[in-house]
Amino acid sequence: MSFLNKIAGAFRSSIKNDSGSFTLSDVNALFFNNQIGTDGPDISEITYFICMKKLSESLGKMPIALKDSDKNRITNHDTYKYLNIQTNSVLTPAQFFTAMEYCRNHYGNGYAYINRNLDGSLEGLYILDPRMVQIWINNTSQFTQRQYYYFYTDSLSGQSYWFYPDDIIHVKSWKIGGNGYAGKSVREILATYMQGNKASQHFLNDLYQKGLTANTVVKYVGDLKKAATKEVVDQMVKLAGKNTDRIVALPSGWDIQSLDLKLTDSQFYELKKFSGLQIAAAFGIMPNHLNNYDKSSYANSSMQNLTFYVDTLLYNITLYEQELNRKLLTTKELQQGLSYEFNVSVILRGDPASQADMLNKYVAGSVYTVNEARRYAGMPPNEDGNVIIANGSYVKLQDLGSAYKTPAKGGESGK
Repeated sequence: MSFLNKIAGAFRSSIKNDSGSFTLSDVNALFFNNQIGTDGPDISEITYFICMKKLSESLGKMPIALKDSDKNRITNHDTYKYLNIQTNSVLTPAQFFTAMEYCRNHYGNGYAYINRNLDGSLEGLYILDPRMVQIWINNTSQFTQRQYYYFYTDSLSGQSYWFYPDDIIHVKSWKIGGNGYAGKSVREILATYMQGNKASQHFLNDLYQKGLTANTVVKYVGDLKKAATKEVVDQMVKLAGKNTDRIVALPSGWDIQSLDLKLTDSQFYELKKFSGLQIAAAFGIMPNHLNNYDKSSYANSSMQNLTFYVDTLLYNITLYEQELNRKLLTTKELQQGLSYEFNVSVILRGDPASQADMLNKYVAGSVYTVNEARRYAGMPPNEDGNVIIANGSYVKLQDLGSAYKTPAKGGESGK
């Protein structure tokens, strides 16, 4: 405990998320209480769920490779197994990156512990619960040289650990605190807005559970004493029954009048659809990913995938690539031009006709070898396919027209 006390004396209070007056605990209380306006955790809001699923799965399904400066794939590096086959004894790389992206979006920060063997080689990458991670910052040095450490508490064993920054892969959301140490989640930014969305969902659920029946007022001839009113209500419930078939026998002198506002009158559908699109826009998700095809067609689906990659995924991919480069590669390897790179072709791959046209142009244009094009199409290589082919009629710019020159005497071309 003396070691921990020394560290606690040298460092100031931890920062979890720099969220101003609205802390993460406040958001958790907002989303997880049982009040009628929230109706369960935030992941139950369908638009939020779709956005989280789309972003997490898009990153998880892209394979990652270590490449040299000439874009040759390196498979003899000690990190190859853990980023392409098995991240640890529990997770595959697809599951690892999916979970990391979920944590980054849902909590604002995604953490993974880099476990190394005694010789410095990689043993595995282990995801840490962002709710159990704190960042402790040294407040004694100059702010440009201020050191920081990660403090993690295991929820199962109750043990606590201190980690150096080089031992933690930390990916943050685009919105970071003023000091830049931690990210801020979208649900914190849109907490009040999403509360309204969840209230509307609760309203629909309540309406369906009641069989879409309206609230009503019973008109009858009698006094308004409390006991008499309660007796009328109880009698009406008995007449209607729990599972009413919408046929109710009324005593003489009674009448029923509906008081409910129609959903069409309040433009409930239009407002709910509009709010859903706004939440999706905060994540960078296109309307077609929410099954909204009002302005979409099969013809522009490839362009929508390209837009999704450029406007949304490119930044997320860059975050992971830069973090892996600086945490898993040595200075010497970085100087040699080694870097990690996600294969984005799985996102941008179009229909078979567009793919065939693209591969044909790459091969004809001397960009791909025949075997590279076959590998991209999922076909085995050919023994004579590792060559670059080009059109034999191509000539250099300065040699244009040389084929039309008349040979002169002595073997020299005439003019």
